[in-house]
Amino acid sequence: MTERFRLLSALLVGSTLAGCTMGPEYVSPLPPIVDAKSYVDNGTKVKVPLKVLAGTTAAEPDAEWWRVFRDPILSKLEARVAEQNLDVQTASLRLRESRAQLGTAAAAALPSVNGASSAYRQQYSQNGIISLIPSNVLNGGSSGTGSGAGTSLGNPFESYTAGFDASWELDLWGRVRRNIEASEALVDASAESRRSTLVSVLAELARDYVQLRGIQEQIRIQQANAKVNQDILDIVQTRAKGGLVTGLDVASAAQQVEGIRANIPQLQQQEIQAVDAIGLLLAQPPLTLSQELVPSKAIPPVPPKVPVGVPSSLIIRRPDIRMADAQLHAAVAEIGVAEAEFFPTVTITGSPSFNALDPNKVFRGNSLQYMNVGPAISIPIFDGGRLKSNLVLTQARQQEAAIAYQKAVLQAWHDVVNGLAALKGDEGRRSFLLKQVADARRGLSLARTRYSQGVDTFTTVLQNSQNVLSAEVNLSQATANISTDFVALYKALGGGWETTFPDKPVPQLDLADVTIPQGDLALKPDGP
Repeated sequence: MTERFRLLSALLVGSTLAGCTMGPEYVSPLPPIVDAKSYVDNGTKVKVPLKVLAGTTAAEPDAEWWRVFRDPILSKLEARVAEQNLDVQTASLRLRESRAQLGTAAAAALPSVNGASSAYRQQYSQNGIISLIPSNVLNGGSSGTGSGAGTSLGNPFESYTAGFDASWELDLWGRVRRNIEASEALVDASAESRRSTLVSVLAELARDYVQLRGIQEQIRIQQANAKVNQDILDIVQTRAKGGLVTGLDVASAAQQVEGIRANIPQLQQQEIQAVDAIGLLLAQPPLTLSQELVPSKAIPPVPPKVPVGVPSSLIIRRPDIRMADAQLHAAVAEIGVAEAEFFPTVTITGSPSFNALDPNKVFRGNSLQYMNVGPAISIPIFDGGRLKSNLVLTQARQQEAAIAYQKAVLQAWHDVVNGLAALKGDEGRRSFLLKQVADARRGLSLARTRYSQGVDTFTTVLQNSQNVLSAEVNLSQATANISTDFVALYKALGGGWETTFPDKPVPQLDLADVTIPQGDLALKPDGP
């Protein structure tokens, strides 16, 4: 019997060591990204107009891209995001949770051992079952029967036990290994989710900062135009006192001044809201950053040539793509877990212990006892279709994850191309607005001169004053839009986390002619 047990144990251990792993092997799909002048959509190469790429350079951008603005206040604020932002802290805790779940999954590959010990005092009832035992057996004397009253078994006694229970599931079909693989992939997905959160918050803070400076620039423009129009009003009032103009001109000039001044309180309200939006990103109470941010500064300008590197190598750094890849990996591994459920489960169990009535003899060799030592086999026979349905479910989730990966890559291309187009378009608009502002100012100067000379009416002055204000406001908005376009572009390129969360190195791949994989993504058939 002992030899048979040893032989069976050896066969089980050998089967474990040589056991196969169910489910397909995961192969990460190469990101379907091409050179900087084109992108792929559903396997078809689509050219990006060269005019969209104008104003950019293939120089490698700084990972801390916000430093291109050369604004020390913005750089200081961005440096605080990773530590202070609550969304980033939440994402860090979720990463910690996924790592703990990985530890739980990995523990299933190891034996489970639970120690146990006891010390108790016991007495059998003299009128109970021991009364059926012959007294000579109880007392070691002559044959006969008796009630057992007064026998040694009827006396109280102590018992001491120390031992452990052990069990180990033999991972013959790779169920545990696939579960660990899926958990590891989910840890990677959580890490990429944290990076994605950080990228989004970094971009949101920069966008809010640019908007704040744009609002402050508009306040400056309104105040400056109010002063100019006040000067015009003073001139009109002087001329009216001399009888050179009517009260209508005075009323029109006063109306223009008050209309401009009425815009300022609303802009100041927007300024406070922008400051608090930045404060919320840094987990600060309202108005905490007022002293630092309320003093007006110019809109952070972008460089004449924006360094974007090669978009095909930068897009691969996008955390959302890397997260989709990790989630696809986990979904593929779950298929192996579901397939392994169809096969028998073999578990080796045992409960060895030491037992003695004398505490000094507990750990002696002849005090050893054991029970239920050996393999236990569980074979699924009928489950009402539960296992099959679970397999179908995991396969559907894998297909869903594959589609999500494709969508993430497509979205990345569109974000980059749209960001380049927006940046180029707003730069072109700003160049025309610069000329418009210069022409509007020159027109106002001529109108004031002609009005002072009595050659033209005040209506011309009023119209040119409104033109100046409108042109300057539009120019300010276009300047702010260019900077926010720059922020959106760098968010699309996926930068901004490298030096903060370097948990996973960025892969270096040659993506010159890669296209979208068709069919079942990332699956390479592999059997047990």
